[in-house]
Amino acid sequence: MRPIRLPEPPIGRRSAAEVFEAGIYGIIKRVVVIGNGFSGAENQCIGLVRALGLSGCHTLYRVTRPRGGINKWLHWLPVSLHKKLDYVIRQICIYSGVQVEARWSKVVPFAVEKTGLSSVIEADAKQIAMMARDTFEKEGPLLVIASGRDTISVASSIKRLATENVFLVQIQHPRSWLNRFDLVITPQHDYYPLTPHGQRQIPWFLRRWITPRRPPDRHVVLTVGALHLADSAALRSAASVWHDELALLARPLLVVNIGGPTSSCQYGADLAKQLIAMLQNVLWSCGRVRISFSRRTPEKVSKILLKEFSSNPKVYIWDGEGPNPHMGHLAWADAFVITADSVSMLSEACTTGKPVYVIGAERCTWKFADFQKSLRERGAVRPFTGKEDVSFSMYISESWSYTPLNDTAEAASQVMKALAARGWTIDA
Repeated sequence: MRPIRLPEPPIGRRSAAEVFEAGIYGIIKRVVVIGNGFSGAENQCIGLVRALGLSGCHTLYRVTRPRGGINKWLHWLPVSLHKKLDYVIRQICIYSGVQVEARWSKVVPFAVEKTGLSSVIEADAKQIAMMARDTFEKEGPLLVIASGRDTISVASSIKRLATENVFLVQIQHPRSWLNRFDLVITPQHDYYPLTPHGQRQIPWFLRRWITPRRPPDRHVVLTVGALHLADSAALRSAASVWHDELALLARPLLVVNIGGPTSSCQYGADLAKQLIAMLQNVLWSCGRVRISFSRRTPEKVSKILLKEFSSNPKVYIWDGEGPNPHMGHLAWADAFVITADSVSMLSEACTTGKPVYVIGAERCTWKFADFQKSLRERGAVRPFTGKEDVSFSMYISESWSYTPLNDTAEAASQVMKALAARGWTIDA
């Protein structure tokens, strides 16, 4: 196994002098996380919580949209309007005798089972703000961390209702009115529309509608990729947990992570067939290959790969049953092949310092193409061609060496600085 070269988080314990200076009312000991029911967004919040040394001190709330039926076409609406419209539609269906629940029941169980929506409290800005105000003298300030477009309204309302008691961090760019937040953490490629190349791709009459409209200000912390849970402690723990299953596999171990098409990175069966041909070409140089799909992976893509490799003794495909091996793969892999659509999976893999091959980058457009370019310029990724000698990639650290991404720990350091500027500190 190629060693993990992940930098340690720069968050240490506070000295007695720092505790004294902050005072009893300036020590943050609790966090409210506002999620949207999607692991990609919520893991960014929880990863930041862990990097701040507040693991186990957070409470998760969610802003959820109606799901099933026509709702899949209404995600462009603000959440509050979407919920009102869903209520009206349901009432109309009830009065007209349409069995709306029977039609939508196919969708609801999947959402509850996979994301645990039923076990998490719905975020109520007034209640959370009241809790922050009422408990301030006893518990100190409240740190609120939110991620995703649907959480913006609730998170900013909490800040507005409890300005003196809350420090608000919004992950992913909220597009406008950044002064609603104490800190915004967002990838550099979100500012691609402001670059000369990005401006040339926008018709002049649409430019005022493209956000962000201004360069990052003091409210903004820029990262290379996405925040995540794969810190040094998590990878060491995963290496231990998955030792019996992965440590004794023939080397090198090539891990293939497949996401799903997006509006800015489109693909289907064609990419699956291309990936099969490339993997067949490099299979001779691999000890073992392990393939994982995400929830976004189209069924037609997974079926093609399953049909081709399910009987190959060198290849293991995780079918979604049992514990998710993702963290174990990050810890034990010698090299990765990752589809270009997933900022999160690429950010995690590039945290390990190991070789990361990308397939499908040429299909990415707009700011996601800019993200791919930034990773290539850092030397973190290379295109997967099917001509690689994977066994050689284990020993090319001198010719393929890059500084591992450390976005989560670096973002946590900036949060600490912003808190200190306000006279607050973390109880870690």
